[in-house]
Amino acid sequence: MSIKDKSKMASQAAFKLSAVDIDTRNRALQNIIDYLKNNTEQLQKINQQDLAYAEKNHLAAPLFKRLKLDDSKLNDAIDGIKQLIQLPDPVGVTQMATALDKGLELFRVTCPIGVIGVIFESRPDAFIQIASLCLKSGNAVLLKGGHEAQNTNQFLFQLFKKASEESGIPAGWIQILETRDDVDEMLKQRDDIDLIIPRGSNQFVQYIMDHTTIPVMGHSEGICHVYIDKDADLEKALRIAVDSKAQSVSVCNAAETFLLHQDLPVSFIKTLKKALDKVNVTIRGDEEISKIIPCDPATEKDWHTEYLDHIVSIKMVKNVDEAIWHINHYGSKHTDTIVTENNKTAHKFLLEVDSSGVYQNASTRFADGYRYGFGAEVGISTGKLHARGPVGLEGLVTYKYKLIGHGQIVADYVNGKAHFIHQPLKKDCPL
Repeated sequence: MSIKDKSKMASQAAFKLSAVDIDTRNRALQNIIDYLKNNTEQLQKINQQDLAYAEKNHLAAPLFKRLKLDDSKLNDAIDGIKQLIQLPDPVGVTQMATALDKGLELFRVTCPIGVIGVIFESRPDAFIQIASLCLKSGNAVLLKGGHEAQNTNQFLFQLFKKASEESGIPAGWIQILETRDDVDEMLKQRDDIDLIIPRGSNQFVQYIMDHTTIPVMGHSEGICHVYIDKDADLEKALRIAVDSKAQSVSVCNAAETFLLHQDLPVSFIKTLKKALDKVNVTIRGDEEISKIIPCDPATEKDWHTEYLDHIVSIKMVKNVDEAIWHINHYGSKHTDTIVTENNKTAHKFLLEVDSSGVYQNASTRFADGYRYGFGAEVGISTGKLHARGPVGLEGLVTYKYKLIGHGQIVADYVNGKAHFIHQPLKKDCPL
């Protein structure tokens, strides 16, 4: 089947899916959980095939780790679907209700976006999260994962297709793409695809934007920062810094740069070095940091780099203003945290850092749809329109205006026979 045909089929399914009730959608999600549990052994055997091929072709260690679908990742993905089932229906929510006149009522009501094309990295668990979110929010989806996970994703596609259709979800709502040429063809399907979500580097997201007229919600790279202020609790700072960098290095919300206030004790910087040594993290430090601890010299390129590896760059800054400038200049608008007990300083940081996630005294690794209680995420949007940060159910719906009248016409309001009252209503849309 051509990509044009797959897109057309998804578009036709999307219209039907938008009218499927929440009980049916939740029942389909539960059926998917059952299929995942009942087919775990076969799923992981297929995943091993992808892993063997990746190892043979010397896939980089961080990418290899992402590719592996072990019990922990699968259980987390299943827990995410369970959480999704418990969440309220994002579709059909009345956001606004206004009486334009007596018997003429306007409602703004949420509805699915339609057909979403998602291009994501070599993470089979991401397939599970994205497909589940789209189903819960009533959207059809075209999925293109990394070629390293092709066998695993194909198996997951068949599983989702069978489990959902058995539960009453319209056939064709989920489609899978396999090649780069498929992606280029998908970008041409303006008539049938409503939104593209690319996950990857800034260069990749920009490529997608430059080669399609379909709206794009960009999930770009994660150059995340931890700024340790002079008023930080140093025990907290150590825990947060190590977790942000090393809890999982190959993810977009892992910290890539530490900014240290110049008044921090030298003993703390040495302790931080020892803690990073224990988790095999290599330091690239600026000139000031290099005077205190042995490390590789940092270059201008390092401040721009998303390592996705056991490497962190460290820079000494004069104050919070310099830290904010550095983050806004070099960061990717993903997630940045300040460690400080000074709430005035924290307030300034959270206001002025221009990122989708800004934290005080917490690891950057919390930037995640599951951890936010969204059930999962299709990605983290670093843009500012429609959705920002982890994109869960709310980011996958739009809205329409429903006007319910009783024969009113505009001419009566133009010639003065009728008059608008514009009174807010405390009621949901009845239709």
